[in-house]
Amino acid sequence: MKDVLKAHPNADENERRVTWESNMRMIEDNNAHFLRGARKFTMAMNKYGDLSRQEYRRLMGTQISSGRWKRGKQVSAQKLRMIAKKSKKFSVDYRKMGYVTRVKDQGFCGSCWAFSTTGAIEGQMYRKTGRLVSLSEQNLVDCSRAYGTYGCSGAWMADAYDYVLNNGLQSEASYPYTADVGVLVDHALIPGAASWAWGGGDTQDCYYDSRRSVAQISDYRFIPAGDEQALADAVATVGPITVALDADHPSFMFYSSGIYEEPNCNPNSLSHAVLLVGYGTEGGKDYWLIKNSWGTGWGENGYMKIVRNENNACGIASYALYPIGLLVLWVLVGLSGVTLCSINQPDHIWWINNMAAASI
Repeated sequence: MKDVLKAHPNADENERRVTWESNMRMIEDNNAHFLRGARKFTMAMNKYGDLSRQEYRRLMGTQISSGRWKRGKQVSAQKLRMIAKKSKKFSVDYRKMGYVTRVKDQGFCGSCWAFSTTGAIEGQMYRKTGRLVSLSEQNLVDCSRAYGTYGCSGAWMADAYDYVLNNGLQSEASYPYTADVGVLVDHALIPGAASWAWGGGDTQDCYYDSRRSVAQISDYRFIPAGDEQALADAVATVGPITVALDADHPSFMFYSSGIYEEPNCNPNSLSHAVLLVGYGTEGGKDYWLIKNSWGTGWGENGYMKIVRNENNACGIASYALYPIGLLVLWVLVGLSGVTLCSINQPDHIWWINNMAAASI
């Protein structure tokens, strides 16, 4: 508890303590029901234990209403199904296949949208090159506002993709993440975002350098809204997928293990962006496997299993998309790994198209 309070030095300690204790009681109640077989997942206290409801909503980072979702070109569900049938994949876990970087931590900044975006592009880079490169979320937080993003105050992932399409993206090594150092302050209402924000986390200038860009995309495709079969087919044939879901529930905040089911989830009220990295079945129950950006102290070492084929639970198939036409801008040098190269060196630049996406 002391560690949680230290994270918010300007907060009223008594108020924080009351919130933490209330959350602890809720967690213990859920776990008691789990032991009796009445719940399918466990919960555990974590670093968000003393956040107010408003602070938690700010952390989630999307807060987009169904009437304002920005969508783009849509892939054909029928063609996805046709390709997926050939693969015959009854379960997928891209962590075991090398597509997924380590679990990252957005800190107290509503930048989940950036992590969801980079994760899908990282997966496509690995798919086509066999090299896993961690991309820069800070690049997106600092530089993509002209495309409709709001830094630590959230964004639509399509807007983030638009930035990468037009500019490219640096690696995390060349443009490290710093937006997790903010402190709580009030600020004026920003359209499409919460009515207050953590200050200090997204106030730095854009330092993007096109000469250090390591990836660019030519476009992206949306999966038909609400279609879980199409989403599974895309995961099986394309790779990790950018998705949004309704995470505005204490059960999500303190999820620890098991297959997550929240009866109050609304598929039309998306509030958080994550990376979909697989699917499977456990104990006769189908699930999706998602990678969050809240560090390894949340969930199953940073991951969650969420119920699948249950009427688009929490809206996981409501807003799902993936990048296509990947332009990779690095070369391999001996055993040293990845070396950046200039965009003006055509011998070291090649277009790598997502073959499954290109065919549909």
